[in-house]
Amino acid sequence: MSARPPATIKDVAREAGVSVATVSRALNGAENVLPDTRQRIVEVARELRYAPSGAARSLITRKTDTVGALLPDLHGEFFSELIRGIDQAARARGLHLLLSSSHDDANEAAAALRAMNGRVDGLVVMSPHADDDFLAQNLPHNLPAVLLNSGVRRPSQRVFAIDNFGGAREMTEHLVRTGRRRIAFLGGPAANFEARERERGYRAGLGKSAKPWLLAGDFSESAGERTGAALLAMPAAERPDAVFAANDIMAIGLLGALQAGGVRVPEDIALAGFDDIPVARYVSPALTTMQVPIAALGGQALDALADALDGAAAGTDATVMPVQLVVRRSCGSKT
Repeated sequence: MSARPPATIKDVAREAGVSVATVSRALNGAENVLPDTRQRIVEVARELRYAPSGAARSLITRKTDTVGALLPDLHGEFFSELIRGIDQAARARGLHLLLSSSHDDANEAAAALRAMNGRVDGLVVMSPHADDDFLAQNLPHNLPAVLLNSGVRRPSQRVFAIDNFGGAREMTEHLVRTGRRRIAFLGGPAANFEARERERGYRAGLGKSAKPWLLAGDFSESAGERTGAALLAMPAAERPDAVFAANDIMAIGLLGALQAGGVRVPEDIALAGFDDIPVARYVSPALTTMQVPIAALGGQALDALADALDGAAAGTDATVMPVQLVVRRSCGSKT
């Protein structure tokens, strides 16, 4: 026995004794439908198990009920938590989520923005390339967008950021208080706004207690491993007595390399990170880090985007979310 074909809008119109246009208006919430007629249409649609075509509905309402998120990457625990926060908030608002990654490439970020135009009602954008010029060239002016961890201030977009500067300063001051004096900073990509703010916070936290010691990184685990190999190649007396990595995944890569080379953490070199990704508490020794409300960052950004879709004004002030120092064994007091 063959399956019964799904009901169409014509089937609903015929059973309800109205036109297809009236069914469309009723099911899309138009006001120019009599209450009794609307109720009859809704009941018939339910009885026939009619599911409106999303594509057809979007042609009528000019809405897709879908929002997009453009992120630098989809790999790793930070982005997993961020996506979880965005997706949960989207579901609560009755919205679908379309994800894209730029793989930290400006051309791919531009292509992704252009590809989403017409497919989504609005965008959450997190990209180190998304400065004023980039957005002006690639983001349609009439497409609502919310920016994450961006230094851009545009009246047409809300910005949500974490306190990168304040958190990095607090972490560096903590290392100074534990008696560390040769504190190195393993940074992120030079063009990345977050990386620059965390380096700026590190410098402020050092104050006049020591000279900055900058190590090149790129937010990847392999950058931490390479840094570890470079430190192991140095005489022990010339190594830093603490390394503050600009994110947890670099700190974890560095931790593995140091331990493989026989360096004790924290006895020989204290180690700290930033983000508090879930695995940070499970490595040994557990990682001292700055706890970032990653899922909440994504959720609040999506809520702001949904409000913008409902007509709320964007405003030009950034929402800066606080971070919290979490002290664990990787950063014990110097003995």
